[in-house]
Amino acid sequence: MERKHFMPLLRLVEKFLCETGMARTKFGRLSASDPRLVDDLRNGREPRKALRNKVEHFMNIYRERQA
Repeated sequence: MERKHFMPLLRLVEKFLCETGMARTKFGRLSASDPRLVDDLRNGREPRKALRNKVEHFMNIYRERQA
């Protein structure tokens, strides 16, 4: 199986939080209905593909609406 190279979700989330100034718990609630999401990622949680897609979609839509 070929492994795709991609930026770790945590790095994308941290960048998003810095850009938007959104609190980590608010981000988790809005993106995945999980206020502990960012803390869990920081502690090594490995998200499944579905969660990664859901979080990336949230960030993309949020950025589009802010533009």
